[in-house]
Amino acid sequence: MITQLSAQYILGFDGTQHVLITDGHVVVQDDQILYVGTGYDGPVDERRDYGQSLIAPGLIDLDALTDIDHMIIDSWPSPETAPGLQWSRDYFQHRRHDVFTPEQRQTVRRFALAQLALHGVTTYMPIASEIHSAWAETFEELQGMTETSLEIGLRGFLGPAYRSGVNVTDEDGGRVVLFDEEEGRQGFADALRYLDYAAELDHPLVTGVLLPCRIETLSDELMRSTARAAVERDALVRLHCLQSPAEDGFLTELTGRTTLEQLVDTGLLDASLLIPHGIVIDAKAPEATRDGGPLDLLARNDVSIIHCPLTSFHYSKALSSFDAFKAAGINMCLGTDSFPPDLIKGIDVGTHLARLVEERLDAGRVSDFFDAGTLGGAAALRRDDLGRLAPGAQADLMIASLADFRDGAVEDPLRTLVLNGSARNVTDTFVAGRPVVVDGTLPGIDLDGLRAEGQALFEQMVAAYSERDHLRRGADALFPGTYPAAAGSREPAAQ
Repeated sequence: MITQLSAQYILGFDGTQHVLITDGHVVVQDDQILYVGTGYDGPVDERRDYGQSLIAPGLIDLDALTDIDHMIIDSWPSPETAPGLQWSRDYFQHRRHDVFTPEQRQTVRRFALAQLALHGVTTYMPIASEIHSAWAETFEELQGMTETSLEIGLRGFLGPAYRSGVNVTDEDGGRVVLFDEEEGRQGFADALRYLDYAAELDHPLVTGVLLPCRIETLSDELMRSTARAAVERDALVRLHCLQSPAEDGFLTELTGRTTLEQLVDTGLLDASLLIPHGIVIDAKAPEATRDGGPLDLLARNDVSIIHCPLTSFHYSKALSSFDAFKAAGINMCLGTDSFPPDLIKGIDVGTHLARLVEERLDAGRVSDFFDAGTLGGAAALRRDDLGRLAPGAQADLMIASLADFRDGAVEDPLRTLVLNGSARNVTDTFVAGRPVVVDGTLPGIDLDGLRAEGQALFEQMVAAYSERDHLRRGADALFPGTYPAAAGSREPAAQ
């Protein structure tokens, strides 16, 4: 089956970089791209013309939210309510349980994967909150999500998240990390079981990876086991670290080593390592790139940094210098990490944050950020057939319309999409040549029904915070509205 896709703008690849083609075609044969350019005169079984649109590589989200929410609630706490968003010590020791049934959790996954697809993501590596589970993710949960991912048609690099500790609010409202080593061992066993499952499944859209949780929730034993398994099985590892000064202080107090020293000592730098977020590294400091400095260490060990601009922005943080990380030879890729899973909006925020922190108008170029969301993601995954529109590459692509009056005048199509639009401009996507999003819909999925289910589960999730709060406050105290409800008015769902 040969399909010719045409549009006013095509973002092709010339072997070195993305290049803009006007009034061009992308010709797809089965799961691969056959031709990119103008004037194709070969045989075609089907033609699709997308008019005033941009056909570009599908987005690669390497910290992709596969939960129902991770922003609208926990990015707006006051100092008084913030501890209530963590487990209390009492909950950890006596009352922890799953907020959702296994079936409800799979609905959460379906809701999240549908969101990823509709936002132009074609390849993802998942991230979800463990706060709503009795501990962390299980093999069975990821097996179910794999089935949903294949049903929708996304390309997933998957594995259950695991940990041996959890951030807990103590009686005085301070944060500590409490450990349960047996839970960590069981989670790691599930992670290895998933690697075997993915290998046996042998599906081109599923790759098993190791996804331990935040570094401060991992014991030395668990980190060393992860490093050994990653090297022995040649598996990618993603580990959340280098994201707060508190993390470094906690690890130094607990182990006598900084985060970077622990990465070296446990062998994780010998693995193919992806790190969200890297925001605590002062990349502009002269010592950062010196021998043994943080950027030098990450670059020499081929570490990929997953930059999540939207999440950093909402938590009042910013990468010190996207450009300095890139100039040091570190592979930069992108993640959303939270809702909405909108990498186009993330690129917009990221470029402006880069200008702000570096005080240069030429900092954080749109092209560099888009490269991170495509070519950089592909490099992190060790897949030179992803993240580009070129003959022989996988036919993973997105089509973003620029025809809406609200998009304004088109200057450069990508810059116009980033500055004037968002991932909601995406009308269609293909993964391995198969249509996934079609005219803004997901064929076979009742989005209205799924949204209603998602809203009900969201309200159930919000209500569960009260039983975990160290003061047992109600949701109305933990999540006050933007404004108080008018007299006689129904309280918002989150209250």
